[in-house]
Amino acid sequence: MGERAVINASPLIFLARGGHLGLLQVFAHEVWVPEAVAWEIRQRGPGDVTARALVTTDWLVVKPVPAIDVAIAEWRLGAGESATVALALTHGTEAIIDDLAGRKCAESLGVPLRGTLGIVLAAKQRGVIPAARPVIEDLVSAGLYLSRRVLDDALIRVGE
Repeated sequence: MGERAVINASPLIFLARGGHLGLLQVFAHEVWVPEAVAWEIRQRGPGDVTARALVTTDWLVVKPVPAIDVAIAEWRLGAGESATVALALTHGTEAIIDDLAGRKCAESLGVPLRGTLGIVLAAKQRGVIPAARPVIEDLVSAGLYLSRRVLDDALIRVGE
């Protein structure tokens, strides 16, 4: 397990809504939420499950973001994706991002990367969860989109 990771809004929202936020602790003792991401989540209102998690989960830590490097700004990502990549790059930590453009930006800068699906698959491979399919179904119900091909390929990789 790493010491910390930086997360973008969508993986945090899907994991919170799906009831699987705790899977993040398989990968990091502390999960940093860039201020821009926290602001985006707080806009959902205090009754939102993810907004409540920001307040009640001590290992989710809202962090200020350093200046966005020109190499990130050139990608014209959203504020949350830019902040997530910048914070991960500055501190040499893993970024948890689902957005394709954000993932490509992080990869181009050598930022270690994982997405929501990758969290579930790794949790299954490490024996943290007995099966990936029910967790993935919860996340899909929470709004995560996966094509049938991606889902089938993922489940084959973990023997399901």
